[in-house]
Amino acid sequence: MALFGRKKTTVGLDIGSGFVKLVEIDHSGDQPEVVRIAMSPLLPDAIVEGEIMDPGLVADTIRTLWAEAGIETKDVVTAVGGHDVIVKKIEMDRMKEEDARQVIRWEAEQHVPFDIQSVVIDFQILNPGGTEPKMDVLLVAAKRELVDHKVSLLQDAGLTPRLIDVDAFALHNALEWNHPEAMRGIVALVNIGHEMTNVNILEDGVPILTRDIPFGSRRIREDLQREQGLTAEEAEEIVQGRNPLDALDRYVRFGADEVAVGVERAAAFLMAQYAGEGLGRVFLGGGGSRIPGLEAALAERMGVQVSSTNPFERVPVSPGAPGRLSLDEIGPVLLLPVGLALRNP
Repeated sequence: MALFGRKKTTVGLDIGSGFVKLVEIDHSGDQPEVVRIAMSPLLPDAIVEGEIMDPGLVADTIRTLWAEAGIETKDVVTAVGGHDVIVKKIEMDRMKEEDARQVIRWEAEQHVPFDIQSVVIDFQILNPGGTEPKMDVLLVAAKRELVDHKVSLLQDAGLTPRLIDVDAFALHNALEWNHPEAMRGIVALVNIGHEMTNVNILEDGVPILTRDIPFGSRRIREDLQREQGLTAEEAEEIVQGRNPLDALDRYVRFGADEVAVGVERAAAFLMAQYAGEGLGRVFLGGGGSRIPGLEAALAERMGVQVSSTNPFERVPVSPGAPGRLSLDEIGPVLLLPVGLALRNP
């Protein structure tokens, strides 16, 4: 009998516009442990601005990656994000959770800019033990079509979604596990991806708002190719820091400025609401965070401390889990799938 020795694992799957990434975490021990990491590139334009242009190709990539990684379970945790997902802190009359569930759709109509019949809604009471007549509630709404498409894609790949998370919450989950100091004050978690940058503003660990900025590492790669006459491979080597280029600094500063403007706009309402208390720190994640000089350029531009995140800072990785992958190189890229795999549905 293997009942008491059976592993309890969760596989987090991140379907990005540049790569499909998965992380498997074993929850059966005293603490979560990463037991498998795998990733595979997608063909250019298979996913554009979060929209899957070729579902068959993406499903095939997922299926192949799953098989090559040797993962036995077909259950998966993934996430949705982008402009069709709304995350907002709202105020409601204090009531029990079961009562709030009965009226949350009516409350959502006041805050969600979509047809309320076309969205999937969830919520969490942020101060359930309070005695005030009002309570803070974190409202999440996603277009049903977005969720249905993600479920259909996974089923086409032969997988079963156990949980559909929100990108911003999965990133927050990985940040909280690995960098508990980020749960104090007003901070921004900035995840710079291939095409998009996700900004998550937190106040004492509670997500206040999320925004997507149409900027990613792809922009710098393409600018280098167009203006410096480089091939795609040469531009990739420079962006990854493997080959130096004096002219890179100009592109990095441009990118830092674009990200900074997006973060500052997302956090602007805090300045008025909290009487001078502004953004205290920025945490960087995503593959774009590894572009040489970007962290320093962003810190200089914004005038705040900027730190790179490490999804394995407090989550151990078993020997052999990364295979041939280098954790030092791919760590920031895996913030989202680690956050997903840390869920234990």
